[in-house]
Amino acid sequence: MDVIEKAVGVLMHDGLVIYPTDTLYGLGADAFSDEAIVRVYEAKKRPVSMPISIAVADFDMLAAVAHVPAGSDCFLKTFLPGPVTVILPARNCIPEILTGGTGMIGIRMPAHDTAQRLIEAFDSPLTATSANLHGARDPQTPDQCTVPHEFLIDGGRLPGTASTVVDLVEGTILRPGAEVDTIIAFLKNHG
Repeated sequence: MDVIEKAVGVLMHDGLVIYPTDTLYGLGADAFSDEAIVRVYEAKKRPVSMPISIAVADFDMLAAVAHVPAGSDCFLKTFLPGPVTVILPARNCIPEILTGGTGMIGIRMPAHDTAQRLIEAFDSPLTATSANLHGARDPQTPDQCTVPHEFLIDGGRLPGTASTVVDLVEGTILRPGAEVDTIIAFLKNHG
């Protein structure tokens, strides 16, 4: 059994898996399981009023969990997969706890082979919050992943810059991070 199969087995039982992405280590759980999501909040000691992003494998999975506003396709095709979190209106299938009651969901499509393989094998979105205690240093290496978990996929040292968070409804950057200058230029030229 390879690491992806083991990780999927953990996820199928509402377990927590730490996985590498193109930015940081993520704390993955079944994004459709209320029990698994509560475990993520508890593990991170994160206030439940704060939304948690999810990771998807492809554009079909993205369209299944969020409403994509007209005119957003160009941005999505340019920057995903990549180190960007897009904020979009959540579909009804998304548990409200993940949106923090906002009706919006943050979505990552990591440009990292292991993350892609994991999401594809699980065949469902995973939580995509960083694998650290709320407010602690972003985890770049496995030993910096300070949250309780059942399984960790070691991806070595990761870039360590958080994703840039972009509200695609408003066309604004909520958190600058990786590739922010390229994203700002794109938004100015396509605004």
